[in-house]
Amino acid sequence: MNLKVDIESARQMGLTPEEFERIKEILGRVPTYTELGIYSVMWSEHASYKNSILQLKKLPRSGKNLLVGAGEENAGLVDIGDGLAVAFKIESHNHPSAVEPYQGAATGVGGILRDIFTMGARPVAALDSLRFGNPDTSRVKYLLENVVKGIADYGNAFGVPTVAGEIYFDECYDENPLVNAMAVGIVRHDRIAKAAAKGVGNLVMIVGSSTGRDGIHGATFASEDISEASEAKRPSVQVGDPFTEKLLLEATLEAIEAGLVVGIQDMGAAGIACSTSEMSAKAGTGMEVNLDLVPLRESDMSAYEIMLSESQERMLVVVEPENEVAIKRIFTKWDLNAEVIGKVTGDGILRISRHGMLEAEVPSKTLALGEGAPVYVRESCKPEYIERLSEFDPSTLPEPADYNDALKKLISSPNIACKKYVFEQYDFMVGTDTVVVPGEGDAAIVRLERWASSEKGKKGGLALKTDCNARYVYMDPRTGAEHAVVEAARNVACVGAKPVAITNCLNFGNPYKPDVYYQFEKAVEGITKACTELETPVTGGNVSFYNESPNRTVYPTPVIGMLGIMDDVSKAMRSAFSNQGDFIAVVGPGCLDMGGSEYLAVIHKLVAGKIPGINYDYERRLHGFLHEAILTGMLNSTHDVSEGGLAVALAECCIMDHEKMIGARVAMDFSTRKDFALFGEGGGRVVVSYVPEKSHEITALANAKQLVVEVIGVVSGERLQINGTIDLDVRDLASGYYGTLPSKFAASIEK
Repeated sequence: MNLKVDIESARQMGLTPEEFERIKEILGRVPTYTELGIYSVMWSEHASYKNSILQLKKLPRSGKNLLVGAGEENAGLVDIGDGLAVAFKIESHNHPSAVEPYQGAATGVGGILRDIFTMGARPVAALDSLRFGNPDTSRVKYLLENVVKGIADYGNAFGVPTVAGEIYFDECYDENPLVNAMAVGIVRHDRIAKAAAKGVGNLVMIVGSSTGRDGIHGATFASEDISEASEAKRPSVQVGDPFTEKLLLEATLEAIEAGLVVGIQDMGAAGIACSTSEMSAKAGTGMEVNLDLVPLRESDMSAYEIMLSESQERMLVVVEPENEVAIKRIFTKWDLNAEVIGKVTGDGILRISRHGMLEAEVPSKTLALGEGAPVYVRESCKPEYIERLSEFDPSTLPEPADYNDALKKLISSPNIACKKYVFEQYDFMVGTDTVVVPGEGDAAIVRLERWASSEKGKKGGLALKTDCNARYVYMDPRTGAEHAVVEAARNVACVGAKPVAITNCLNFGNPYKPDVYYQFEKAVEGITKACTELETPVTGGNVSFYNESPNRTVYPTPVIGMLGIMDDVSKAMRSAFSNQGDFIAVVGPGCLDMGGSEYLAVIHKLVAGKIPGINYDYERRLHGFLHEAILTGMLNSTHDVSEGGLAVALAECCIMDHEKMIGARVAMDFSTRKDFALFGEGGGRVVVSYVPEKSHEITALANAKQLVVEVIGVVSGERLQINGTIDLDVRDLASGYYGTLPSKFAASIEK
């Protein structure tokens, strides 16, 4: 290993010459090679958010139900009453998944789960948000197959249900897929663990797996563009072991519940370097760490390698000296390492030794997020394409010659078609608390009965959803990001829950490019606007920059993970029509917006136009209507109108219950172009069904909320019939809806 320390070695580690000079100023000398490595990972974009943190501080980061501020702990924490809190967070594992999709996706799941149980919370659900390129190419088939298998194998073996998610396809993701993993856990207020190294003289312990050479410089690898050279960086991709993680979960929660833990943090990105520096910086303390005491897989590892290793299934724990034996007893029982590697000091200095030599001596705060790490605002410039796309007039396009064919193409498009082929690989019922499973409703619902102590609490549940229409964000970063929040909130409301908070994963290209930074800056503004209007504060999340290859940049993709609270899970609403003779109605105004629509993309091969606007007062009233109508039993189904417009939403309502497959007779307003009425998106509309006897109650509630409920048809027969323009057997629609993904991926996997 070349141990020379100069500007060139700093540059190779991802540091700029200016940052190298700043390190020398901080230390008053040239750093050691180990110190340079520590600064390089801690000042990387992935760990320090140096190009994003000033924008992130604009987000609404506090609210009446938040128990910790955004970014203060390993995950967000929301009070849900009955002495319970929800810990939840979403993070990316994009670069590792592009290079080694199976382990990249698997360790993404493992890492986000550890963020949850280091809070003292038991994971109860996992979600994901995935983006891939052209599904007809061999590389995308390979990536999807292995990403899904990685998620499934890790989550299934660990024993957490993967209850919801989303998958989109676009050529912009051909070389750079996005793999975002979200986890949710439950913790009692008196069992919440903190990530701070408090108490001078307390012991610093490493627990869990041994440390190897896998994942070294993973944080800096995630802070650069994907290129041909990325293939050589497979060692930067960690290797996961879900069975060990399950043991680590049980041992960690047992130690926390026994009151033996002063502070605890996962060793994810940047490994020991991150956990030691961040935990001590948060508490205003320091640490002395002897790397000779770290359990290793390979005895000849250097201090640099040990500090930067991102080996999985490890934690850093701070304990009082008198509890050392008890901690060791617990982790030994679960067949895990538990070794004292140092102690907490009071001088704010992180000291690292190996083989009797002092390898690093740095002020902890100079490494910490938002404190010592550099902070930048990059040049921002609005891309010229935004105005050009918004000026396009969709009315200049011809109408379809065959509307039946148009609807069949839309319902079969990979972005709309059922993702059952993927989610059936996940064990979404493990734990038996999943109420609304993937493919049944607009959001997942997980019951809280086993956690609650009051009768009211036992009826409740969590509604969970990930969402982002990246095409919208590309066309209008600010409004598109607003749509991501609003759509996720509406999905949660459609199952009967109240949206309360979000976590986000902001996936963008290279922030040094002015057009990319503009997209990021405006997307943050959009999320801020939407979360403020809907009172859904941001509890934390992740920024993933450099999602681009030599050929192109991905669409700006700010994924929203929405948390909702359900008062009574027995009232949980599904999307499919369930009763012959039910009225079908649309709640909300008519919408003729075609900009950025799936219809333009699929039928006309265009990404153009002006995307729909948002009426927040209307959205709040719609949430109130849905919440009351669902909990009082007025409705039999609800389904948000999104990609593909009203015609696709109606088709989905007919076929989402793949056993019943009930048809519908519909009469819509065709006073304008038929394709606009059928396939226009936006407007915040929801398709509902209900027994005719409920009409008076529903109309009265809608009037009270100042909403329009327009009856457009009746659930009937085995065909979807719309104004004589569309007339299709629902099983014909279902064949495309359910068959698209298996036809594209199952055959390639069998080969």
